[in-house]
Amino acid sequence: MAYSQIRLKILPSIRSLFDEPLQLKVEGLAPHKSVELRSKLVDDRGVTFRASAVYKADETGQVDVCCSPSLRGSYTGVEPMGLFWAMAPDTPHSKFLKKNVLTPTRVELEALSGETGEVLASEINDRGYMIEGVKRIPVQDGSIRGVLFVPPGNGPFPGVIDLYTSGGGLCEPRGSLLASKGYVVLALAYYGYQDLPKNPKALHLEYFEEAVTYLRTRPEVSGPGIGIISISHSGSLALAMSSFFPGISATVCINSCIGNSLIPLHYKDIVMPPLTPVMKNVKITESGLLNMYDILPDNALEINRASVPPIERASCHFLFAAAEDDLSSKSLTFTRWAADTLRKHGKQSFQVVTYPKSGHFLEVPHMPFYRSGFHAAVGGNVVFGGEPKAHCEAQVDLWERVQDFFRRHLYNKSAL
Repeated sequence: MAYSQIRLKILPSIRSLFDEPLQLKVEGLAPHKSVELRSKLVDDRGVTFRASAVYKADETGQVDVCCSPSLRGSYTGVEPMGLFWAMAPDTPHSKFLKKNVLTPTRVELEALSGETGEVLASEINDRGYMIEGVKRIPVQDGSIRGVLFVPPGNGPFPGVIDLYTSGGGLCEPRGSLLASKGYVVLALAYYGYQDLPKNPKALHLEYFEEAVTYLRTRPEVSGPGIGIISISHSGSLALAMSSFFPGISATVCINSCIGNSLIPLHYKDIVMPPLTPVMKNVKITESGLLNMYDILPDNALEINRASVPPIERASCHFLFAAAEDDLSSKSLTFTRWAADTLRKHGKQSFQVVTYPKSGHFLEVPHMPFYRSGFHAAVGGNVVFGGEPKAHCEAQVDLWERVQDFFRRHLYNKSAL
């Protein structure tokens, strides 16, 4: 076999956005020979993620992962993006981390002989987060802290506030990728970032009201309203914002706790106490991980209603997404309760989508599957649920639904 004739191709280009699918092909192999494909990346924390899969070349000496099945490895069957979503961390319980979205995530790809293990060909895929022309603007305006992403072009563009989950800090990949689709996105930190409190005793909704005003009054942002995208803990914040503030047109809640959790939430003379966790309901799996599914009480009970935002007051459209195998939260139960509450009050401006066999962290497409990790609420490693393949498919589907949802409810109809 002449190794110099073997090529590993990444199509349409070796450079892509993180959420874009690719076609991987190996050409020049001997017919019907076994080849192992490997992928590797190192995240911004220095954690290495890897995946591998064994294929058999066809009669022309080619492997095309878009139509050739993996025989064994990190996944099996025809999985065009399997070498990306199936990557697992060398350090257990690690979540893929990307802090600097100005630089791409570099994925190293190799084709190795299935017989000798020798490297036959290699290539690099740089997976970026911002198309050319997107501006990343750090925000320190009044009390709000975050990063503003502005698309290229004349605008104005629809505006979206991106709220991430508990843990503090700032997460930028989702916001930067949304900006690459034509939205002005404010990735908003709300604790543990710059001069924001690291461990606040309470959150104040006025902070988020200031952020809404800031984004709505930016010259790059079209009106009349803006959108919110949230996940997990921030879902209750998004619901509170939608319930109390004008100017919110579309809100996405992904695997959200409907009731306030962790710490009190204040707004003017209103205090929403956190739902009290029931620690005795935390279970230990056979592998020693903690299962938090039953940790939060039923927000439908009268005793807990003070913790729940009055979502029946909201005038915006909602998109609720719930993973049916979420083991860190009763996302499906909470989502159904929210839908029932809106329906009982004559509200029909909501959508509910559920995903079988998917887990808690439904993020942008092709993100390495996050099986388990540390959770500060219980001080240990918890299981997040889901099966990698189904979870990956859910992320792809949800990402398209989010964009469609925002297009329908944020874009000026006369401009379409």
